[in-house]
Amino acid sequence: MQHTCTMFLAGKNATIDGSTIVCREEDYGNAFNPQRFVLVKPERQPRQYQSKTTDFKIDLPVPKLKYTSTPDADDKDGIFGAGGINGVNVAMSATETITTNARILAIDPYNTLSGIGEEDFVTLVLPYIKSAQDGVKKLGSLLEKYGTYEANAIAFSDNNEVWYMETIGGHHWAAVKIPDSAYVIAPNRFNITNFDFDGPNTMSSPNLKQWIDQNKLNPSENEYNLRRICGSATATDTVYNNPRAWYVQQQLGTINANPQSNNLPFICYAKEKLTVTTIKKLMSSHYQGTAFDPYHLERDKAPFRSIALNRNLELHILQIRNNVPASIAGVHWLAFGPNTFNAVVPFYANIDDTPIPYRNTSTEYSIDDMYWLTHTIAALGDQNYRQAQSIEENFELQVMAKTMNVQKNTDKEIAEHQDVSAFLTTINNRMAETAVDESKKLLGKLVKLTFSRERLQF
Repeated sequence: MQHTCTMFLAGKNATIDGSTIVCREEDYGNAFNPQRFVLVKPERQPRQYQSKTTDFKIDLPVPKLKYTSTPDADDKDGIFGAGGINGVNVAMSATETITTNARILAIDPYNTLSGIGEEDFVTLVLPYIKSAQDGVKKLGSLLEKYGTYEANAIAFSDNNEVWYMETIGGHHWAAVKIPDSAYVIAPNRFNITNFDFDGPNTMSSPNLKQWIDQNKLNPSENEYNLRRICGSATATDTVYNNPRAWYVQQQLGTINANPQSNNLPFICYAKEKLTVTTIKKLMSSHYQGTAFDPYHLERDKAPFRSIALNRNLELHILQIRNNVPASIAGVHWLAFGPNTFNAVVPFYANIDDTPIPYRNTSTEYSIDDMYWLTHTIAALGDQNYRQAQSIEENFELQVMAKTMNVQKNTDKEIAEHQDVSAFLTTINNRMAETAVDESKKLLGKLVKLTFSRERLQF
């Protein structure tokens, strides 16, 4: 089960407050796939892990670290932990489905019998790593040993570094440290471009360069552009993937005339320092201000796939802050549902449990669950977007202002509390309550708006 997502990464000098950011919105097909926000304590970590997708099976040690994650509410197809922050403030997001080509798979086919993939990565890696580099190395060793059955991109961060990693064929991989002043916008294609095998800011599977050379995979004589070597350059990419990167880069100051280009840059530099608010706005984008916005076109006439979709499951912005105590450095910003009608909440990661409206998601519809509440709002808002837009914008302003105010006060008084995780658990509950209350107010406004536009009037 592949999730077609969009990833955004930012180094510590690219953000306004010096924090690292790993962000991804997770998509699914045109069906519901309820999500939960959970804390996995060491005693809850599976010991005998069995993949639901393949025959992969492994005995896992009891980890020393707890971690947040957003798994599927129904685990019949696997856990799909998606992303989270562990007890030593290392973040992981897995995965971004990417592309490859026939040349790569002819030489190193997928391991569809016993390989690992999106279903497994977070559970196998996040509770056992102490740094972003540690995450790359641990997952890399698993890929080399067991192989994978799909093409994926994964991101890791700690308070100093952000690493972006892409799988290559069944058993190979490459990873790049994002420059501290840079950002990356990554749609569902192979994204890494020029790769320096001898540099201090790259890692890869053993002998990847020799493997590329021996198999005559590189069309260039003077560089190793991994997107050209390993990725696709299909007609689908030009409408499904490239325009998403183009739009975000345009908004942040990297101008390119062609939204369909396969050669958009990988590493980019924004014209201004990035904030979580800006990142959320970008992850909620649907080509506003261009001729490609679906809300200005007839149904099914939009030429390009946008970041915000009815298929958005959840959005996590994993922030590791500097200049605050380590006990409050990890913030798992979270929103469920379509990004045009949700708001991210700055949940602390160092907690004892997650808030009930985000944790106890039912597989059947329930207005008490944040996942279903957001989808209800989106269903009404989408049908009346022009009239609902300003109402939604005000809702998002209220949620972020109120929860960030709670966060600001909590940061100030944290030193007064001995049991920090217990205190932060109550704070997260308070922020969740605010988000639920504001969401229900928004729902009420949208019901009134939609009712006034009922066709059966006389």
